[in-house]
Amino acid sequence: MKLITGIVTTLLVSAVSFGAFAAKELEKDKVASMKLTKIGTIVTDKTSASMDAKRDLVKKADKLGGDYYVVTSAEKYTKNVRATADVYKIAK
Repeated sequence: MKLITGIVTTLLVSAVSFGAFAAKELEKDKVASMKLTKIGTIVTDKTSASMDAKRDLVKKADKLGGDYYVVTSAEKYTKNVRATADVYKIAK
């Protein structure tokens, strides 16, 4: 029982700490009011569900070092979801 509790606790802490550092989705109209610098554009097209596409965008935005991303397009083809997003970093 203690082993299961330990595993669950570890998974929860990992999930919370991943979410704390992950890039956040932002609405396009919020970009102008924040001091952000665009650092790139990312694309995902190898996922079959919108939640998987969002997860992939977050991972790619994090890899670029972004703090926020704004989805600029999203569409579903026969099997795959294709989405593009601009990635932003907080200006210093």
